[in-house]
This record gives sequence, structure tokens and C-alpha cells, in this order.
Amino acid sequence: MDLSLSGGDFRFAFNNVKFSDRLLRIEITRSSGAGEVSCSSIVDWAKDRKRRRKEDNSCEMRNENSNKKTHEEALVMAEQEPKSGGEDHEIERVTNSVLKVKELHISSAILAAKSPFFFKLFSNGMLESEQKQLTLKIDASEEAAVMELLNFMYSNSLSVTAPSALLDVLMAADKFEVASCMNYCSQLLLKMPMTLDSALLLLDLPSSLLMADSVKPLTNAARQFIASRYKNMSKITMEELMALPLVGMEAMLASDGLEIQSEDVLYEVVLKWVKSNYSVFEERQEILGSHLARYIRFPHMTIGRLKHILSSNEFTPSVASKLVVEALFFKTESLAHQRFLLANEQPASTSRRFAKRAYVHRPIKIVEFAAPRPQCIIYLDLQRKECESIYPSSRISSQPFTLGGQGFFLSAQCNMDHLCIIHCFGLFIGMQENGSASATMTVDYEFSVRSKPTMEFVGKFKGNYTFTRGKAVGCRNLLAIPWDIFTAKNCPYFINDVLHLRADLSIRL
Repeated sequence: MDLSLSGGDFRFAFNNVKFSDRLLRIEITRSSGAGEVSCSSIVDWAKDRKRRRKEDNSCEMRNENSNKKTHEEALVMAEQEPKSGGEDHEIERVTNSVLKVKELHISSAILAAKSPFFFKLFSNGMLESEQKQLTLKIDASEEAAVMELLNFMYSNSLSVTAPSALLDVLMAADKFEVASCMNYCSQLLLKMPMTLDSALLLLDLPSSLLMADSVKPLTNAARQFIASRYKNMSKITMEELMALPLVGMEAMLASDGLEIQSEDVLYEVVLKWVKSNYSVFEERQEILGSHLARYIRFPHMTIGRLKHILSSNEFTPSVASKLVVEALFFKTESLAHQRFLLANEQPASTSRRFAKRAYVHRPIKIVEFAAPRPQCIIYLDLQRKECESIYPSSRISSQPFTLGGQGFFLSAQCNMDHLCIIHCFGLFIGMQENGSASATMTVDYEFSVRSKPTMEFVGKFKGNYTFTRGKAVGCRNLLAIPWDIFTAKNCPYFINDVLHLRADLSIRL
């Protein structure tokens, strides 16, 4: 009989002395705070589990120099014959520190076939591996899960179906290295409808579980659920965002598809969340620097925001300098090298510092000059798909930028030409609505586009305009071609499916 077969059904042998060679004595120890926590939701259950994990980790460390035997410390090998007076001692332990004791007749062959943990325990050649009685100490909160696990090792089935119970069994299976049970639990959980509570719970599992191959499909599904739920930031209330735990915020920030006006705006949300959830200043710096910074796209922030990060105390000085310098270097890189960095970036679950999101306001590059007069050069790159998406009457706005102390933005749009005959590509510059109502500014401007075969910028339109708040000016048919020619595959203005726009702006003194 091949006991290693995953389909083997040995339930007839469970706790049957005729088919067993050892006695497993399970001591159910008292949970810290057991019975004091009422879990009204899976999130409450997860918080309680996490609290108890921390307490268990601090209570069960009996040998500070024996880190390699973490699992073995859960087992105490009993003497084959109890010492004189042993029964009274055991009764005293049960009375004072053990809630109850369960005894099971077990087959070492079946348990060893299912679990490397038990295999090593029964075959390590040490004296205790020959003893016929083992004592397993578990927390009261683990009792149901461990009993389900032991039953599974004989029957390859579980009697529980609730998500919280399955996750308890999953953690017990991880602890005792029963891979087949971990996979079984994961498959059942994966078939269940995902909710916000269950997604957050899955992402907050112990790190050893998160790394398991059988659990990765679950955690991937949880991240996708959260990314989808929080995709459009304009539809999410600030109250709901502030209530997200850290794992939820990480999953949301890791998404490339997050729809937000700009990375600047998203960063403001992150700062508000950190201040709302962590009252201690040093803890806020730790959470930002060690947990959230890897998901924030600093290269797609405005220069003004990066300057603010350098001068603020939101990060430690060393972390702030590293993040800002990396962002500035990325902004100055050629498009080809930026693509290389993106191609070699780690998966979204680990870090996504360079990838663009689905920004409502597209990132720009800016070069500023203070003399002989305030001047700036704005670079705006648009993907072919982005341009195609604005037909027949939509627009794409850039991140805001500052010129002469006033906020401006670029707007690329599909519109009718001045005769209202054809659709065409237009480019405009506008002054933001939130500027001073009395502010006026005369600006000289020139729009250019990079073109084949020279790959150089070619001037297409220029003029000057006196701006007031909310006003815009530009060219309705920047390239002097109809829309269908503009979006054709052989259009000379798309280079590797990217349209490169440039705006030279200077204040007329």
C-alpha cells in the first residue's frame, strides 16, 4: 500500500489502536484573553488571530539560541514510562495551565507520508524518535483546526466550509508542513466569492503562508479584488479609504490601473491615511519609508512635489534623498532607457516605482529657466491608444505646472477644425481655475511635435496670449491633418506608438 498517494483514504485507521503504533497526547493550553474577543466579522477575526499570533510567538520561545527548531518546540517528547509521581504532576499542569487533554492513536507512517515535519520527527535517529508517546501542545484557538488537520491526513477531506475555519486549518497545515491540506484549503477558498473582509484577511496571513505556492493564487485574487474595488478614486469616500488597514493600502497602491488625477494627489491621500492611522511620528516615517514608498510612483510626481518631499520630514533625510534623486534621474532618462527600467522592474506585488498609472492628468517633464525671463519647456508624451481613446470629442489634460507663480496645464483633445468639417488633433494651454481672479499674464508659446524621419521636434504653432483665470488658448488642428490620417499606422508623428509633444512658454515682461 502506497501511503504517499494523495488520494489514499485511511479514515478507518483514525484513532484506531489496531492500525496505530503511537499515542499522541494533545494538551490544549489556555489562550491569552480567550473568550474576551467577540468577532463580528472576518476582519475582527483576523485582528484577533494576529494578536494571538504575536502573543504565542512571545510565549512559546523557550530557547533563544534554537531558532532552527521552531516547529519542534511545539512538541514535548514524553518518557516511554512515566516517572514516579508523574501522574500527579501532570494533573497539576492540567489544572493550572492546560484546559484539557485529548489522546489519539496515530500511525507514524500515515503522518510521515503527509508531513515532512512528522517524517523528520519519527526518523531523526534520536532517542525520542523511538518513543511511543508524544505530547503536542497547542493553543485553545488552534484545537479545532489541528483536529481537522489530523483528520485530513487520514481522509483527504475536511468537514468545515466557513472561510475563517478554512483559514485556521490552512495556518495549521502550514505550521505542520502538510502541503496537500494547504492546497486543498486554497482551492476551496479560491472558489468562494471574494469580499473586502476576506481579501484583507488573505493579505494579512503569516509571511510563510504568503510565500507558499498553493496560497499565491489566493493572495493574487485578493490583490486584484482590492485593485478593482478602489480603481476609481473619485468614487471612494475618504472615510472608507482611511479605514483601510496597511495591507489594503499596499494592495491599492500597487495597482497600475488606479485612476487618480496625478501621483501628487495620490501622495496627499497616502499622507492623510498615515496620519489618520499612526499617531506616533517615528512610526509614520517607518510605515511610509519601509512599507508604502515602494508603491508610490515618485518619478511621475511634479518637480514641486519632489522639492517638498526633500524639505519635509515625511521621510527620514536619507530615504527622502534616495527617492527624489531616483525620480529625477528617471525623468531625465531617454524614453528607451525608461522602457528598459520598466521591463526590468519587479512584479507589482513587490514594487512598482516607475510604471505609470491610469492618471487623469498625464505626467510631464519640465525644464525651467528664471533668466533672462521666466520660461519653461514642457514635454508631454501620449500613447497611441490614449490618443485614439479621445475620439470624437474628449481630451487629455497634463499635470499642472507653474509659470511665474501661476498654475497652468496642457490639454490635448479631439475636436472639429475651425470650419467644423473634419475631426483633428488639437493642443491647448490653460490657466488653472484656482489662481487669483485678478491675475493676468501675457505668455509667448510655441507647440512642437517630434517627427520622422529626423526624430527632431518640429514647430507647428506659436503665438502669445494674455491669460486670466480659467482661460485657454491653442490650435484646433495642430498637425494640419484629418483625424484618420493622424491615427493611421504610417503617421510620421507616432514614434514607437508614442506622440511626443513639446510646449515652449515664456512670460512677456
